[in-house]
Amino acid sequence: MKFISWNVNGLRAVVGKNFKEVFTELNADFFCLQETKMQEGQLDLQFPGYISYWSYAEKKGYSGTAVFTKHEPINVTYGLGIAEHDTEGRVITLEMQNYFLVCVYTPNSQDGLKRLDYRMKWEDDFRSYLLSLDAKKPVLVCGDMNVAHQEIDLKNPKTNHMNAGFTDEEREKFSQLLAAGFTDTWRTLNPEVKNVYSWWSYRFQARAKNTGWRIDYWLVSNRLFPKVTDAKIHTEILGSDHCPVELNLELT
Repeated sequence: MKFISWNVNGLRAVVGKNFKEVFTELNADFFCLQETKMQEGQLDLQFPGYISYWSYAEKKGYSGTAVFTKHEPINVTYGLGIAEHDTEGRVITLEMQNYFLVCVYTPNSQDGLKRLDYRMKWEDDFRSYLLSLDAKKPVLVCGDMNVAHQEIDLKNPKTNHMNAGFTDEEREKFSQLLAAGFTDTWRTLNPEVKNVYSWWSYRFQARAKNTGWRIDYWLVSNRLFPKVTDAKIHTEILGSDHCPVELNLELT
């Protein structure tokens, strides 16, 4: 089965570019989106054979997630069930027969790290949420998690140290999540590969120079990792400041 995750940084804008072509070409079983930046009713986007689920932020033009799937879930939930986290449309969870699929858009700590304290609370609550799911069935987690875990995961680690997305605190929370029983699929399959990223700033010709960060992930419960057959980062696909990331699993 093929799983795709893509932070589209404004779905309406990407639909005006190449989204439908990319969606059709990738032909995923599950296609998860982050940063849709939409309200309900602003876009009628449907694909034959797919069901879609949407989570919108209360703030207009902000955040938001969506999942398109060929496989009807047993149940769908939105958010973490914690009021302070659930106004920004950041989490969709699909319960399938043998696993949970979680699409997440992790809050950015922002310039000056003004949201870092909130981010730390989010990280602890999100990890607890995933572990509560993992106690029932294995979990697949995808999305823009707004952290480059190790120095190998961004072009300029020294100059970005303690910037949002590469603080010691954010990296440690990601380490704690992995230690709690999850695998970073792409990095585990490509432990030494450098200069492969999933996000590039729109400034300073960053994408042309490949001055990027790997902040988009597919994580799986450790016991699911033996079923992983491939993981890809589609750096060739344009349309957003992020590119799609892919996971392939032998699942029924």
